[in-house]
This record gives sequence, structure tokens and C-alpha cells, in this order.
Amino acid sequence: MLLIEYPKCSTCQKAKKYLESNKIEFIDRNIIEDTPTKEELLSWINKYQFPINKLYNTSGQKYRELNIKEKREKMPLEEQLELLSSDGMLLKRPILITKDKMLTGFKEKEWEEAIDKL
Repeated sequence: MLLIEYPKCSTCQKAKKYLESNKIEFIDRNIIEDTPTKEELLSWINKYQFPINKLYNTSGQKYRELNIKEKREKMPLEEQLELLSSDGMLLKRPILITKDKMLTGFKEKEWEEAIDKL
């Protein structure tokens, strides 16, 4: 299991604490120091049938500054992947990758259901 998170993010801290308190083993990856590549993002989108629009951190400052909401609907997939992989702050976090599911954001009930199925 892979947890991609930003250590200063309170939601990421809750997610990490949830995994640790439930004694769930995971690999921890800093979204800023080791931003997912466009190849990784594409493979996850394909493997998990995950909509690219759910990868955007729509409440993030950078997202608003760059006015991405207006632009992304007209952007081809390749360009969106390039953009998302260029800056970890554009990605919704945390991201949890399991063998058969990908989750963004932290909703404890959703995570519990996904992890129970492993």
C-alpha cells in the first residue's frame, strides 16, 4: 500500500494516523519531494478506472492562481498529466494506492471499506 501525502497537510496527518493506529503497513511518500510522474498517474488512471478530474486539488491555492478550472476541460489528457506531475500541490491529497483501489482525500469510512476488502 502506498500513501502519497504532504506532511504539513492536516488531512494527510489524519490519514497517516488512521493507517498507523490500525497497524496497516504502507509506504509513505512525500508528494512534494517525490511527485507522481505522468507515467504513474496514467497507469493509475487506467488500472483503477479513476477519473482524472478527481486528481485535482480544487481547493488548493495553486489551482486557483493558475485558473485551472477554466483550462482543464479543454486540455488533452497528456497535457493534464504533464500539469499534475509538474507540481505535487496540484494533486488532491492524500492519495492511497492499494492493489485494487485508488483513493484521494481522506474519508475514514471510505478508507475503512477499501482496506477491509484487502
